[in-house]
Amino acid sequence: MTGGVITAERIALLIKDAPAWALADLAAPREGLRVAAQLEVARHVYHGFFQPPTAEATQMPLPW
Repeated sequence: MTGGVITAERIALLIKDAPAWALADLAAPREGLRVAAQLEVARHVYHGFFQPPTAEATQMPLPW
């Protein structure tokens, strides 16, 4: 799911699919853990929208 329109639904799906440790640490008592978790979730969402497609995703399948 790369590119396309940015919608609240897509953002919600990307957040839901973020690493479990980052989602859990969003509510951590230590600020350092919360900041690291926020950055990881933000990176996950950002890459979900702006990561270039992989070669396998854009390569045409062989006819045989």
